[in-house]
Amino acid sequence: MANSAQATKRARQAEKHRQRNTSQRSNLRTSIKKVFTAIDAGNTDDAKQAYKDAVPVIDSAVGKGLIHKNKAARHKSRLNQHLRNL
Repeated sequence: MANSAQATKRARQAEKHRQRNTSQRSNLRTSIKKVFTAIDAGNTDDAKQAYKDAVPVIDSAVGKGLIHKNKAARHKSRLNQHLRNL
């Protein structure tokens, strides 16, 4: 347990940040899975729309420090590659 006021506050902040990060990370993964689901179904229009919806979510995750910019670039590149192969 926290023994000082500062440590207590940091513990509160850490819990808030953890919950927020978990929610945003879940949203990120869901948006990526939606693209793959549409690609697996062979639905080109839905896949393109899901990709367009996923890119801002991925970029937002970089801005919030959830993932590294190279990881975001890798995700976008691979999603786009799958989309082009469809």
